[in-house]
Amino acid sequence: MSVKKANYVIGIDEVGRGPLAGPVTVAAVAVPTKFKVQSSKSKTKLRDSKKLSAKQREGWCEYIKNSHRSSIIDHRIFFASASVYPKVIDRINITQAANLAASRALEKLVGMLDVRSEMKILMDGGLYINHPTSHISPRTIIKGDEKYNCIKLASIIAKVKRDRIMKRNHKKFPQYGFDEHFGYGTKKHMAALKKYGFSTIHRLSFLK
Repeated sequence: MSVKKANYVIGIDEVGRGPLAGPVTVAAVAVPTKFKVQSSKSKTKLRDSKKLSAKQREGWCEYIKNSHRSSIIDHRIFFASASVYPKVIDRINITQAANLAASRALEKLVGMLDVRSEMKILMDGGLYINHPTSHISPRTIIKGDEKYNCIKLASIIAKVKRDRIMKRNHKKFPQYGFDEHFGYGTKKHMAALKKYGFSTIHRLSFLK
């Protein structure tokens, strides 16, 4: 008797390429090819994370988690994330750091799936990785976060994950306001840098 397996389309996207502080975070999401993504509980249309409010992103994140718990293999979404932090970003540059995080997230995700599963991997433009397994060949799609649901879902997971990291950092460094700007170079952030100097989670290579 053969064991039923699902085939997947995997979306990979990153968040945090531009901030002055905090990690770059990448998520990988595996959606069964037979699975049709429906609206989240909030009835919000699926979009790239940048086009959703924080509440809408949380709604979609819960949708993904609930789908992961499904007992039906063709309805089960898998996801993983990885972050690369400022010390490494400063050492290898942001592009290489984002690609490193993408490789780590994909490795985690592939480890969750049946090794016999067929996988089509789509990455948002700007990400480039090589996978050691010959049958896995990621493809970079320009503006993929506007075209493919799996990449949209990955962008949401990455954004929610990174925002939570920055909120935790806000508790350590409340003077910078990381809970508001999440490390981006806003006027408030720049004023705090001028007053307090750098923290241990600032990207020094971005501030030279």
